[in-house]
Amino acid sequence: MDKNLAKLIPYTKPYKTNIIWNIIYNILYALFSTLSLITIYPLLEVLFSENERITVKPIYTDIYSIGDYLKDSLFYYMSDLTETRGPQYALLLTVSLVIFTFLLKNLFNYLASYHIMILKNGVLRDLRNKLYDKIISLPIPYYSEKRRGDVTARMLSDVHDVQNSFFTILELIVKEPLTILFAIIAMLNISLELTLFVFIFIPISGFIISRIGKSLKSKSTKTQEERGYLVSLLEESLSGLKVVKSFNAESTFKSKFNASIQQLYKLANSIGNKNNLASPLSEFMGIVTIAILLWYGGNLVLVDKTLEGSLFLVYMVLAYNILTPAKAISKASYAVKTGLAAAERIFEVIEEEDTIPSKENAIVKEELLEKVSVENVTFRYKDENVLKNFSFQVPKGKTVALVGQSGSGKSTIANLLTRFYDVNEGSIKIDGVDIKDMDVHSLRAMIGLVTQDSILFNDTVKNNLLIGRETATDDDIIDALKVANAWEFVKDLPDGIDTNIGDGGGKLSGGQKQRLSIARAVLKNPPIMILDEATSALDTESERLVQIALENMMKNRTSIVIAHRLSTIQNADEIIVMQKGEIAEQGTHNELMTKNGVYKRLVDMQSFE
Repeated sequence: MDKNLAKLIPYTKPYKTNIIWNIIYNILYALFSTLSLITIYPLLEVLFSENERITVKPIYTDIYSIGDYLKDSLFYYMSDLTETRGPQYALLLTVSLVIFTFLLKNLFNYLASYHIMILKNGVLRDLRNKLYDKIISLPIPYYSEKRRGDVTARMLSDVHDVQNSFFTILELIVKEPLTILFAIIAMLNISLELTLFVFIFIPISGFIISRIGKSLKSKSTKTQEERGYLVSLLEESLSGLKVVKSFNAESTFKSKFNASIQQLYKLANSIGNKNNLASPLSEFMGIVTIAILLWYGGNLVLVDKTLEGSLFLVYMVLAYNILTPAKAISKASYAVKTGLAAAERIFEVIEEEDTIPSKENAIVKEELLEKVSVENVTFRYKDENVLKNFSFQVPKGKTVALVGQSGSGKSTIANLLTRFYDVNEGSIKIDGVDIKDMDVHSLRAMIGLVTQDSILFNDTVKNNLLIGRETATDDDIIDALKVANAWEFVKDLPDGIDTNIGDGGGKLSGGQKQRLSIARAVLKNPPIMILDEATSALDTESERLVQIALENMMKNRTSIVIAHRLSTIQNADEIIVMQKGEIAEQGTHNELMTKNGVYKRLVDMQSFE
């Protein structure tokens, strides 16, 4: 069994009842597919009256002769009806029998399809839930290496491919093979010689079709990877549309998109050609076999007279009926190859190791009692150190500011404190507890983060803030908005806190978005606040309003402020000046100005990067 197929089995366990019923109904469907055709034989007998009438009621002897018993019983009642009520009643009986068996066949087919639908849709739902849980839980470094569009494609199209292909296996191993088996059993009973031709046809057909489908999985993998790239390209084009247009780069992006579409076009044609070849090839080979059967069987009827004409017609219908499931098997085997490629990509994400996990029996903390300390931390994203033996402390209730030019490692501190990344050497501790020993969710519950980019969602003001604290009341939200200096504009929105702010908060100005981000952090009310260049992207007026909001928020709160604009952190209890991942100077604003060093030079230059 393929390893990816084996990994899917646990997802089917909640639906084992549906699987059992599907198998039962598929068996009944296969049985009645054959019976519905066999019932044509007595109809032909009534029409052409080739056999002598049976006047003695048959007697059941044992299970081995049940076929003859049922056949003789049917002909006995037909003979009796013909004698007593006329041939039209016997005709009515046989027509009714044909209708009844076809009705049961299609009823069982519907019931089997119903249960496979519940299974397919259920596993689709569960796989997407599992995949989304993993996507959300994976650490930030994972997405530094991966295209987001590729992850999106795995969630949407790859899971859909799995749904459409893997569960054809149930049809592949139950419904279609049994339909063929029951038909062959009936055919063997009619003519052993004719059936030998069918036994020759099936393995030859299977071999040829399997040869054609051999390269299908690798092509499917390439298609799914290209589809992921296409989604990434589309996402980047939309999110960076202003840049694309302002730099007149439409043609560049169009050419990239067209190249990807062209590649998908070629792959789709290649896969489609192989898929399309399966059905006509199996049908043609089937027709060749039918032609041979017609010639050979015709001789048995017309020349040797060892086979009844009506039985030969039934036999031919049964033989042709084998073609449909044979085609279904060949098409399903192709679909399974596509599903294998898709499943491989899905489980690649699901089985991705979490590089920043919570330890077993991790410590849960809810409040800061003494201090946050960064001790001898060295960190590198790839090869070069971003921080080198870096240390500082933030006592409870104090504000420490980190300043320095771009690339000095300021924002890295925010990433390490929130455990978006883990330190390579040294440690970060809260009240003496290493954050690696803390439960990750507990750690992040203690921290409020306001970043330079105001990350808001296409929802109402209220729901954007409730991310900070789901149980907050409307009054709590309004209080947080007032602290963040945001209530002045929110109260004038069409629906107040229930106003939708658009994709990424697109209906608001930069300053308004940033104040909502601050309000969200205020509503969370964490003991530790990290402000990562929270005002650097704002104009002077917006910065003034946001700065007031920040000062309101930081009162009596432990804060770490990462700043470009030095005017925003002059009141900090301690300012740490960073250069190339190391501490160049530290002290209060006044102390650093009197040192006449790096900090004073930055202030004088107003190079607030």
